[in-house]
Amino acid sequence: MTVTCVPRPTDSEAADRFARDAQPLFGALLRRARGLTKTTADAEDLVQDTLLHAFMGYHTFRDGTDFKAWLLRILYNRWVSGFRAKQRRPSEVPVDDVAEGDLAVSAARTSTASRSAESEALTRLPDGDLRSAMATLPEDFRTVLFYAEVQGHTYAETAMILNIPRGTVMSRASRGRARLRVALDASAYAPTAQIA
Repeated sequence: MTVTCVPRPTDSEAADRFARDAQPLFGALLRRARGLTKTTADAEDLVQDTLLHAFMGYHTFRDGTDFKAWLLRILYNRWVSGFRAKQRRPSEVPVDDVAEGDLAVSAARTSTASRSAESEALTRLPDGDLRSAMATLPEDFRTVLFYAEVQGHTYAETAMILNIPRGTVMSRASRGRARLRVALDASAYAPTAQIA
């Protein structure tokens, strides 16, 4: 068996080859990016980001595979990553332009559809009742509930903050909510059974 060694291209050879292969595909990349982003400026930014990441990972591209499909997959993955990052990022507003009335109107419009029933109920309780009910919980449960329910972090974020597994966060949150229900059951805000 004979093994032939192919010399590895230099950086300038790889850059030239990448530019030569990618340039005819600019139009197709821009059309696809425009379809995803809906604006020309965002599409151009997405194509530039795609080409940058493709060039950085060009050493992983295997000859004989479809270069256009490879670039389009990178473009789509970069768009998904950007979209997810925008969803996680809180909206930014200059503080100087915000009045108290604007904050009240904004808070009234905030949707509560994604919140759990427990979270919704907890926000309606007076602070004293909630604080005393939370004080009855073990510290681990209280901490998880604070980050997950009060601060609004996801289970994954809470796990990362507390440096514990996600499953542990989910378990502690569930057990903590159950204990909170018991602790709040005696309060004046507990639902009462209506006699028909």
